[in-house]
Amino acid sequence: MTQPIKAPIKTLLVANRGEIALRIMRTARDRGLGVVAVYSDADAGAAHVRFADHAVRIGPSPAAQSYLSTKAILKAAQQAGADAIHPGYGFLSENAGFAAACANAGLVFVGPSPEVISLMGDKARAREAMKRAGVPVVPGFEGMADDAALLAEADAIGFPVMIKAAAGGGGKGMRLVTSREGFAEALTLARSEARAAFDDDKIILEKAVTQARHVEIQVMADHHGNVIHLGERDCSVQRRHQKVIEESPGPTMTPDLRARMGDTAVRAAQAVGYVGAGTVEFLLDGDGNFYFLEMNTRLQVEHPVTEMVTGLDLVALQLLVAEGAAVPVTLDDVRITGWAMEARLYAEDPTMGFLPSAGRIMAWRPAPEPLARTDAGIATGDIVSAFYDPMLAKVIAFGETRDAARQALIAALGETVILGPVTNRDFLIGVLRSEAFADGLADTGWLDGADMAALLPPPMTPDQRAVVAAVAFHAEADRNRAHALDIPDELMGWSSAGEPTTVLDLEIDGEPCRFMVHQSGPDMLRVVTPDADDVVTGQGRDMRVNGALAGIVEVRATAQTLDVVSTSRTIRASFPGLGGGAGAGGDGGQVAAPMHGILTGVHVTDGDRVQAGDALMVLEAMKMQHQIRATRPGIIRDLTAQAGAQVAQGALLCRVEDEGGDDAAG
Repeated sequence: MTQPIKAPIKTLLVANRGEIALRIMRTARDRGLGVVAVYSDADAGAAHVRFADHAVRIGPSPAAQSYLSTKAILKAAQQAGADAIHPGYGFLSENAGFAAACANAGLVFVGPSPEVISLMGDKARAREAMKRAGVPVVPGFEGMADDAALLAEADAIGFPVMIKAAAGGGGKGMRLVTSREGFAEALTLARSEARAAFDDDKIILEKAVTQARHVEIQVMADHHGNVIHLGERDCSVQRRHQKVIEESPGPTMTPDLRARMGDTAVRAAQAVGYVGAGTVEFLLDGDGNFYFLEMNTRLQVEHPVTEMVTGLDLVALQLLVAEGAAVPVTLDDVRITGWAMEARLYAEDPTMGFLPSAGRIMAWRPAPEPLARTDAGIATGDIVSAFYDPMLAKVIAFGETRDAARQALIAALGETVILGPVTNRDFLIGVLRSEAFADGLADTGWLDGADMAALLPPPMTPDQRAVVAAVAFHAEADRNRAHALDIPDELMGWSSAGEPTTVLDLEIDGEPCRFMVHQSGPDMLRVVTPDADDVVTGQGRDMRVNGALAGIVEVRATAQTLDVVSTSRTIRASFPGLGGGAGAGGDGGQVAAPMHGILTGVHVTDGDRVQAGDALMVLEAMKMQHQIRATRPGIIRDLTAQAGAQVAQGALLCRVEDEGGDDAAG
């Protein structure tokens, strides 16, 4: 057993970035500790840097040269006088070598021992350890084998199978394969993604448990042999193995099942001598059988829902344990009260296959705190970089019942303003409102098989209340600004004859529309389109269209766009001819980069013939691998893409020319 630390921590360096760095720093500061931030060039002005007492640059923007550099982080700790390091999650949080290097440098590592991290971080060894401890595991294969042998093992297990990176989690290096025909390509992608994320491309196979729920148990253990669990979290709502919505308690949990799963998780932690906060993850089938998936030897993204229903601060418990104290509560002290739900707000475009989105945040305003807790690492004016994970914030709501928590989270997301990069805010609202989620029926395969169109707002139309109110708001604001500057109405496009009127041309979802805005009274506007004549009254949040609340949360105008945030959707309208809302893509046969990133593989050369669906190249962005495929048959021309090259969104990579000489869009 690890010997307890004798001295309390005085200065904590957080070896991470974004929302988790800020969340850890806040608890540390509440405990009277000094807090140190580290940052890459891309994060020089980031929120976690501004919050810290001291900040140290650790390298260039790529994570491999900064946040994944043990040498740079240890040097920063020495420079800042830190005596402890909290790794957060991701990056070096489950790196045994980093934990050992901290200990060798005389620094307290807030987490388990290097030996335990190494054991539980290797899925193959972890599975064997759990078998010895009597913990049920999913049937699979965890030995060393070449690709041909792995295919044979997959045949023996029986499809569908899961290909998993042995060295990590978080959905990286993970692929579901339903038949042997798709195995080779999925294996190549999984290995590549695992190598990029964990510097280790070892793979294990597991039988895919269909129609299962993903249920994890939070454990807390100390140096004195005490191990308790803090209940469960249901993380079944996932897209491509990435968690989207988490909740505690689980909608299918019973007291008996919680006791059995909790006891099993405690036994798993005890079997490996675990110390600190950890999560034992299980697959739960419809018959109440559960199987060990993995153990995350760190704080989880979704830990706030456990904090809300137990009233415990998990980071505070981590720091106490790291100082050598005993866990200050027993299992009998833990009470699960009410319900909590968390939604992950990502910079990604659900209408474009969830491609990550980068750029400057033009407006950020979280929901008011009584409505929800928001853990964020961003501010208005910050740049969302393509170098890191696209998660921007977590929105967490509480209710006395599950439906109360669900409704509170819908309301909180509706009050959340984020403009700039495209986000999944509207998609999250759609998921929470869906019948399957509301009824607690969503399993791990539900979201990937769901009708995405049903979870997203339908195409905008000019007569919808939020658009009408925003147009009126913008026109009136322009007129007020002109009056403040003594600019005549006529020069602003307003007519002084009869009702003051202005004309506003916009494109909404690519469709042009002309709005005629008439000043009908001191607090009344008429907005006329070819299909409607609407009366707008009120100001700001109280704006009404034909007497009904418009649900406006925010309106922002630039030279190119009119951005509108309502309680149910985010709308970007553009002024024609100015390029607002244009996205990256290809036409005339051009194949363009859909986002900023690094080309990790180019599978074609000039003159190659390709078929629709053929993989042309692989783009790595925001810690994920994305296949760029041909959309129709043709011949590769003007190939500029090179493996290892960094490309900007919209950069031309090649053309696809059809056999007759005409270009085919890629």
